[in-house]
Amino acid sequence: MTGLAVELPIGTERLLLRPHRMDDLDDLVAFHGDPDVVRHVPWPVRDRAATEETLRVKLTQTELLAHGQWLVLAVDLRSTRTVIGEVLLKWASEGQGEIGFAFARPHQGQGYAAEAARAMLRLGFDVLGFHRIAAVVIDGNEASARLLGRLGFRQEARLVDGVHFKGAWATQLVFAMLEDEWRQVTTT
Repeated sequence: MTGLAVELPIGTERLLLRPHRMDDLDDLVAFHGDPDVVRHVPWPVRDRAATEETLRVKLTQTELLAHGQWLVLAVDLRSTRTVIGEVLLKWASEGQGEIGFAFARPHQGQGYAAEAARAMLRLGFDVLGFHRIAAVVIDGNEASARLLGRLGFRQEARLVDGVHFKGAWATQLVFAMLEDEWRQVTTT
């Protein structure tokens, strides 16, 4: 396989998942610089300059051409045309994906992450034909672990001191969903 075709943007009831644009910078600064938002994600608290530098990379992460690539999309709230978060899908290996997400604090707890994640799962399983999609969570990120459970993921592993994360060894929780489990979740 030479690449996976992804048609963008992806619309949901309240959200538009789309490639980033340079004019997203102000919205991204609001949550990339928030210590409460980034404490469980792999990037550090970023100032405006660091967020702009990262945004320039995100502008290129709009397709999946090879294993190891991430599709990184802005989560645009349709009612306000504001970027409230980001959702990611990695083409990990043949038939395998990985999902990730981060949302601005004022937009957490309102179902937006679940809505965006479901759209990415639909993309991964129904469009791209993945067999398995995983999600890795740092132990202590209870909100993300609960969300993954509600989406139908099951915890596969608990890797004690499995990653050096933000200057210390941290435990990783590995969650996954298989295609047939996705089909079961979406038909019930």
